[in-house]
Amino acid sequence: MNLTPLSTLLARRIRGDGRTTFDVPDDWLQGRTSFGGLVSVFAVQAMRDAAGASWPAGVTLRALQTNFIAPVEAGALDVTVQVLREGRNIRQVQALVRQRDATCALMVGVFGTDRETTLAPLHPVRPVPARSIDDLPQHPFTAGRRPNFTAHLDMRWAEGGPPFSGSPDWQASIHLRLIDADDAVSAELMTVLMADVSPSPALSHFSAPAPASSVSWALELRRLPETETLGGWWRADNRVVAAEGGYVNQQSMLWSPGGTLAALAYQVVTVYG
Repeated sequence: MNLTPLSTLLARRIRGDGRTTFDVPDDWLQGRTSFGGLVSVFAVQAMRDAAGASWPAGVTLRALQTNFIAPVEAGALDVTVQVLREGRNIRQVQALVRQRDATCALMVGVFGTDRETTLAPLHPVRPVPARSIDDLPQHPFTAGRRPNFTAHLDMRWAEGGPPFSGSPDWQASIHLRLIDADDAVSAELMTVLMADVSPSPALSHFSAPAPASSVSWALELRRLPETETLGGWWRADNRVVAAEGGYVNQQSMLWSPGGTLAALAYQVVTVYG
C-alpha cells in the first residue's frame, strides 16, 4: 500500500471562498470511513485558511468540538467555514464537512490569545510510564487486519492491551509516533491528529474484531513549546469512565514528545460487539 504523508495531503488542498477541498486516500481509511483525526485536521486547516489569515501569530487553537455524523469515504471532501464570533481574545469558528452532498461532520474551533492574569501557572507532569518504549513490542501493520491509517503509525502499549486481545483493562497507556512526520505540519495540527489515534480501551475486552465508531469528541489543547520535536514519541493515557448499552464514555490525556501536556480529550464511542 502506498502511503501519503499528512503534509502531502495538506499541500494538495484546494482553497476557495470560505471553502477548502481535501482528498482522502485509501491509506488514511479506518474501515469504510476516514480516520476521524484526519477529518478534524482538515477542518482546523480549513478554519485557518478561511478565517485565520488576518489573525495575530499568538492565536492558537484552544478547543475543538467534533460531531461525526456520517462516514467520510475515500475521495474529495469539502469543508465550509463560518466565523461565529471574533472577540478581543476568543474567536469561535464553525466547519461543516460535506461529501457527495451529505453532511459528514460538524466542528467548532475555539481559538484564543493569551491574556493577562494573576493566576499562577500549573503545568502537569507526565507520569513515568510502566515500561519504556525500547522494552515494548512493535505491532507491524498488516493489511486487512488493522485499519489502513495505522500504517502511518508506530504504536506501543505500555499499559493495557491492544484491541481484540481479550484484556480486561479499562485503561491504556500508549506510546505513539507518526512514521512520516515532517516539519511542514504545525504543532496544532499534529496535536489534533495524535489525540485521536488511540483506540478505545474498551476494544481490548473483545477477543475478535468488533466495530466501533466515535460519535462526539471534545478536545482541549495546550500550547506546546516552539522547540518541541513533533516527530518523536507522543503518549496517550486513556481511561474508560463508563460503558453501557453499546456506548462508551472515555477520557484521554495526550503528552508531547517533550513531556508537555498537549491535550485533554473526552469522547463518546459506540461499540457494536
